[in-house]
Amino acid sequence: MKRDKAAMMIGEEAGALDATTLVRGVDGCKNGWIAVTVSATGALRPEVAVSPSFAAFTEGPAIIAVDMPIGLPEHAGPGGRGPETLARARLGERQSSVFSVPSRAAVACEDYQEACRIALLTSDPPRKVSKQAFFLFPKIREIDALLRGSPELRSRVFEVHPELAFWRLNAEQPVAVAKKVKSSPHGPGLVVRREILVRHGYPEAFLEHPPRGAGADDLLDAAVNALIARRLLEGQAQPFPDPPGRDAHGLPIAIWA
Repeated sequence: MKRDKAAMMIGEEAGALDATTLVRGVDGCKNGWIAVTVSATGALRPEVAVSPSFAAFTEGPAIIAVDMPIGLPEHAGPGGRGPETLARARLGERQSSVFSVPSRAAVACEDYQEACRIALLTSDPPRKVSKQAFFLFPKIREIDALLRGSPELRSRVFEVHPELAFWRLNAEQPVAVAKKVKSSPHGPGLVVRREILVRHGYPEAFLEHPPRGAGADDLLDAAVNALIARRLLEGQAQPFPDPPGRDAHGLPIAIWA
């Protein structure tokens, strides 16, 4: 597999790390953020935690893979920033799980109607903001502020997407069964994703008991994100696009898998 310069640099850094190094997968959840932490090499030895603050999960691990947009456009084009279009092309029926990221000015809005108005002015073709995307804006702003204020984190925190991660770990085939139906966890879809994670080293019992404040689907998403964090540390993850773009503040614009 082709590795871009960024991936090669990550891999070179990994060579200096010992077997006790940790990596972490993070996902949003009802009570804030859920994180699954695993060993970077050998047996996973997973641990899970929930916190209202993303910053709480930045201490310790060599790599953090988070399911949240990083790098915001000043003006949104067709299909979002670019990574979204590339991810959708690989996900078949699961492509609807990838929402289009609007402009930075729209994400800054705390009122839905205002966000829609600004989004219309800063997108081509003009489009409003979905309610699903709007509800994620506080978390997007949280990560954006943290990375802009702490440049050292930019080499450790990477954007991922769970469905693209499952695609990668499922022999680059999208998972056929939906994880959610009408916004509720879908049992058959959860079972298929647990099976994939077990094949990649997770104890089945660990995946069956989400912590308080997070759902069963949140746990699976954080768990698969942690496996992409491993790939990032090993220099085997691929960015979409390759190479990543940059926003006006120098933050990378890419989804890794």
